[in-house]
Amino acid sequence: MDLFAGYDSRKSLKRWLFMLYVCSLSRLEETVETVGATHLVTLINADMDVPTPDGINSKNHLFLGFNDILEPMKGLKPPSDQHVIELLSFLKDWDRASPLVIHCWAGISRSTAGAYIAACALNPDRCEHEIARELRIQAPSATPNGRLVMMADRLLGRNGRMIDAIRRIGRGATAFEGDPFEMPLH
Repeated sequence: MDLFAGYDSRKSLKRWLFMLYVCSLSRLEETVETVGATHLVTLINADMDVPTPDGINSKNHLFLGFNDILEPMKGLKPPSDQHVIELLSFLKDWDRASPLVIHCWAGISRSTAGAYIAACALNPDRCEHEIARELRIQAPSATPNGRLVMMADRLLGRNGRMIDAIRRIGRGATAFEGDPFEMPLH
């Protein structure tokens, strides 16, 4: 789905269904400006400098630095429970009055895991498999980081259902960079 195709005014019904957006670092400023985001989550290597884009107050920018890996590797920093706890806390404090953008380097793994975690956390009664299917529809290249999903599943008390749902949608289409997309929050 092309993020910018048919974008309506900020007061449209679509805006209330799509308040969470996902993109790569290269499309960050464009996405923030187009959707009118006021909140941002950066999931990227710890040594990357990602300035807060115009329009976002620095207190509304969560930077979580870790490598996109599934298992610890020498010289790399894996995602940790603390990263997921900080993400969940940031989401809890987000009032959903304006859009949130989640991004990583390519918009394929860390950011899609973040969007999936957000959708599950913000919709505690919604089926994990429905959310995962929606993720696949919105982002054919999405390949959510399994370590992040596993930790969130445990922290959210989803009893393996988040992990199973992501396994069922499988690896996304091969891509160098994911297209920006909207993740519905029903």
